[in-house]
Amino acid sequence: TVQCKKGDTVAEFLELVRSSLAKEFREMQNVSSDALIYVKEDLILPQDISFYDLIATRARGKSGPLFNFDVHDDVRVGAVDTRVEKDESHPGKVVERRWYDRNKHIFPASRWEIYDPAKEYGRYTIHGGEVNKKKK
Repeated sequence: TVQCKKGDTVAEFLELVRSSLAKEFREMQNVSSDALIYVKEDLILPQDISFYDLIATRARGKSGPLFNFDVHDDVRVGAVDTRVEKDESHPGKVVERRWYDRNKHIFPASRWEIYDPAKEYGRYTIHGGEVNKKKK
């Protein structure tokens, strides 16, 4: 488990992760934190952005909020409609940049894109929208 302080950037988080993993994995001792990327909700988060900024601006990813700490009850009865967005966020992934460069044509890395705070990621989709598009 890695704990961040208010105002920590993604780069500082990745350095904490790298040093934590280096205790278990020898190959992580020779990797710099610049060679790691953090992926959250299919978005590659830039290293200069802080987690506080992402939380304060309620940043959204492709499948919902990037970080959501609201307290609420989500009671779903019956069949779950997968087209309806849930407030839950998925765990993030830390990968080596060279792994991403070698595998960006393969799922799940093929769905990842660099986070742009100005971009509207729109409606919730499971398959990137290609399944739900209507043919003309």
